[in-house]
Amino acid sequence: MIKTTALLLFALLTHPLSAQQKISLKVINSLKVYQSTCARDPNQELIELKKIIPDLVLDIRYATANNFMKQVMYSQARAFTRKPVAEQLKKIQADLRKRGYGLKIYDAYRPYAITVSFYKRASDKRFVANPAKGSKHNRGCAVDLTLIDFKTKKEVPMPTPYDSFAPEAAAAYQKLPSAIIRNRDFLIRTMRTYGFRVIKNEWWHYDFIGWQNYALMDIPFKSL
Repeated sequence: MIKTTALLLFALLTHPLSAQQKISLKVINSLKVYQSTCARDPNQELIELKKIIPDLVLDIRYATANNFMKQVMYSQARAFTRKPVAEQLKKIQADLRKRGYGLKIYDAYRPYAITVSFYKRASDKRFVANPAKGSKHNRGCAVDLTLIDFKTKKEVPMPTPYDSFAPEAAAAYQKLPSAIIRNRDFLIRTMRTYGFRVIKNEWWHYDFIGWQNYALMDIPFKSL
């Protein structure tokens, strides 16, 4: 079914949805509905990234306790995106490989229930998506990532660790060593070339341009 309000999940929160939000928010939580949507439009399919980019490195932090929540949030360490997003990431990996680099993925598609859980448990709501609007991660159109040296698999130095709340995490922050700025800006330019836009307060977070064409999803990894 499609939850037209996502009310069953959002009722867990202390701040209820407004009447307008209750009407407008739609979340697909039925595998059957998702599959029928993909049958009509193959671009809606959530693709497992390792299956089409075998040399991609995964570091799915929310499948571990090594994240800002300090707890395991995902039952499986897997990464999915919508088909067009996955195809562009494949092109990016091919481009980077020629330059001696590769991608490391920290997070991609995130079921809506996890966004609700983040918001409920996070002490600082500024750094988590509001379930009243949903996240682009919930649409399979956002990826958290960094650059690695393709041979050694070591991360290329960046302004901050993943999921840092420090001011230096901002995509345009300038009070940094020039080499760090070059690394960050190279990643931003590369992602932009292939249809992604970095968000201003997180150098690692990239939204796929056209995310509005994809519904919020609450299909668990194990069902995909």
